[in-house]
Amino acid sequence: MANSDLSWSVPVMRAGYIGRGLTYLVIAGVSLWTIYRGGQAQGTGESMARLDNSGWGTAVLVLIALGLFAYLIWRLVDAWWDLEAYGSGGKGFIARTGMVVTGVIHGALGVAALSLIFGQGGSDGESKIAHYTGEALAMPYGRYLVGAIGLITLGAGIFYAYKGFAEKYREHLRGNSVTLHMNWALKAGLVAQGVIVGVVGLLFCRAALFGDPEQAGGLKQVFEFLSAQAFGQVIVGVVCVGLLGFALFCFVNAGYRIIPRVADDDIETLGAQLKQLKNKGERSVTA
Repeated sequence: MANSDLSWSVPVMRAGYIGRGLTYLVIAGVSLWTIYRGGQAQGTGESMARLDNSGWGTAVLVLIALGLFAYLIWRLVDAWWDLEAYGSGGKGFIARTGMVVTGVIHGALGVAALSLIFGQGGSDGESKIAHYTGEALAMPYGRYLVGAIGLITLGAGIFYAYKGFAEKYREHLRGNSVTLHMNWALKAGLVAQGVIVGVVGLLFCRAALFGDPEQAGGLKQVFEFLSAQAFGQVIVGVVCVGLLGFALFCFVNAGYRIIPRVADDDIETLGAQLKQLKNKGERSVTA
């Protein structure tokens, strides 16, 4: 398929990242406000339910749902046509499989948002995780299955954090004044996302180790786990601030992400721009 035939994927991608960014903005904002008021950080369902209780919240939930469905479509299209040029080798297969998984997860969050809009609940996602984990544990070799899911998820979290620390995301963003000056926030956001995903993986590993489905969970359980550690509330607060950075990361991707199989070859990436600035600085020092 020619590049021009795939140009329609660009607005879908932008809408998807906007929906994803709104989701994490709501989670981080509600959680930080709750912590400030002396409460606990909120999970995804609880944060969305707070929106449903406000006058303007329904409109935001509609935007979130539409955006998350767009993100699902974008990830499926991205994986099918390999729009980001990961290839068909082992590394490419893992990357493209991860796209499908993340797309489906965010599509499920979109369904939860719609459920809230139509008054059908939607905040019980955490209990569903425990329920399905229990069913998996009851299967033959179920502990190994849940443990494998935990290890894969933990690995994904480590990859997110590495991607942030190593600034690998720079190769997928246009180089301009916006992305250049927000680089530090983008980095912090990806690292925070890595922490969240990594702890989710750790919780699944604990569920497999102890044979207890209640050990597994989503964002709510992650916050509870972190809160139970030394300086837990401080850690949770820092992670929530980091999630604001991840929301920003999603919004920046909505505006400036490069799709290799669709974009023009002469677009300069953020990575290339930063490398040029570094080289100019080194030349000025040695001159």
